[in-house]
Amino acid sequence: MEKFMHALQFAAYKHRFQKRKDLDGTPYINHPIGVAHILSNEAGIKDFDLLAAALLHDTIEDTETTLGELVQEFGPRIAGIVAELTDDKNLPKAERKRLQIVNAGQLTSDAIVVRLADKIYNLRDLNRSTPVGWSEERVEEYFQWSSKVARQLFGHNVQLDTILKDLFLQRNIRFD
Repeated sequence: MEKFMHALQFAAYKHRFQKRKDLDGTPYINHPIGVAHILSNEAGIKDFDLLAAALLHDTIEDTETTLGELVQEFGPRIAGIVAELTDDKNLPKAERKRLQIVNAGQLTSDAIVVRLADKIYNLRDLNRSTPVGWSEERVEEYFQWSSKVARQLFGHNVQLDTILKDLFLQRNIRFD
């Protein structure tokens, strides 16, 4: 529990100036907290290291945090999960999105459940409020892309699979 609380403080500090792209400009930290909440309350995951990784999952990608810093602060398991989930920001966005689909099957089970919860949070967020500057077409494209990623990840947590399939079904995306 101590490591989890440290991860919460660490993530809140690292994301302190960031906002979500919704109309309200929600504090970014709500996103990793929401991902950890989905894992704990909806997927039944009680592994505090895994929940800590969920809190930290965007720190390397979206802040100045380094992998070495996470290893030092939280150990190799948590840092490794975060590293698996980190896109290479040096690549163009389209390539990063393509690689998430292609590399999905190479993720560990720990990284997979965090990725699934991350998708659930983002898709629910899109259903609640279209981000500033996004068209309905872009929202639909995000759902389609997310379904391609999720398709590669199903089979690790029944609860998360069911939630995602329901979200996709609402958009007439099927997995027959």
